Amino acid sequence: MVFRHFLKMHGRAVALACVVAPLGAWAQTPPAPAAVDWRSANDAVGQFKRGHIDLFKWERANLPPEPVAAAEPAGLALPSVQDAVRLAWRAHPDLAEVQNRLGRANLDLIAEGRWAEIDIGLQRRVDDMGELLEVAAEARKAWVEAVAAAQVVRWRQTSMDSADAAHDLGQRMVGVGNWGAMEGRHVQLALISARMDLRRAQVAAAQSQLALLQTMRLANARARVHLPEALTGVPAQAMDTPALDERVNRLRAQLPVAAAGFLKTSAGMAYEVYRTSHALALDSAQALDLRKRNSQEIGLQYNGMLASVWDVLGDARDVAQAQIDAIEAQRDFWLAETDLQWVLQGGGPARLVSLAGGGGEAAAAGGH
Repeated sequence: MVFRHFLKMHGRAVALACVVAPLGAWAQTPPAPAAVDWRSANDAVGQFKRGHIDLFKWERANLPPEPVAAAEPAGLALPSVQDAVRLAWRAHPDLAEVQNRLGRANLDLIAEGRWAEIDIGLQRRVDDMGELLEVAAEARKAWVEAVAAAQVVRWRQTSMDSADAAHDLGQRMVGVGNWGAMEGRHVQLALISARMDLRRAQVAAAQSQLALLQTMRLANARARVHLPEALTGVPAQAMDTPALDERVNRLRAQLPVAAAGFLKTSAGMAYEVYRTSHALALDSAQALDLRKRNSQEIGLQYNGMLASVWDVLGDARDVAQAQIDAIEAQRDFWLAETDLQWVLQGGGPARLVSLAGGGGEAAAAGGH
């Protein structure tokens, strides 16, 4: 992020001086220590048309190259969910005959998650197809979980960077007498909280990658999984009720009476979770868009000295949390979608996804 690069480029003291330059309009404070050249910092910013925003962009574009890290051990590349499903099938040699009987076209539909296009009658004609679908569903869900968890780590790191910058700035304000000890502890607590969230996210990401490898029986063979940057976007329209009823009725016609009754119940519950997860994902995406618009406004206000550095840092944390909420809602949709498709093929997930709320508003870092 820009703040991290800015700090890295100039050192924490001078960088924070540049960031805090407009604070005079927000807090009546004694002059900063002579070691920090506030006037030079503001003069440097003044060379850019849009103040700190342009300065940050210039710094980011002109950063020295990062040190070349040692090459990581080769890992397992899983750029798509299809790759995960196919490797999971490969780990079950007993499914080879089932795959031969289904044929390439049907296997492609299953691997790509296009289960609604599969002939429901296949399960009655192909033995052990249910096991093949179960392996595919588990691999698909594990892949979705792993991709989302890795995304969350990146945004937890962003939130941590913002809290770190706020903490450094707060300690300086305590040092020059602008803040008391209580305000200093407030930003320190925010930093500790962000650090704890990051550590939890890192552990969750590692666990999700291990779970993904276990679906392929590769847990002891690979050190790292290479995943895409993000999940596929949620479709604008969810499956409607008539389409659900049509699928359920077609499947019920091929089942015993007792099993048909259970199917109707389980399909109804899976569909409710699916529809709700879809609505939540769309709401989270809309909330994120609004956050981003507010962030642009705050950036402009900051350059016009109408917003404080605390507004900027707090906004960075709020945007990061909104990103995390959107990622988790997107993840839940794809998990619920897999469960529903599985049920509509006669399967039975052990449990449906729990649609827990997001993290909500990020805690404010300090006084305005």
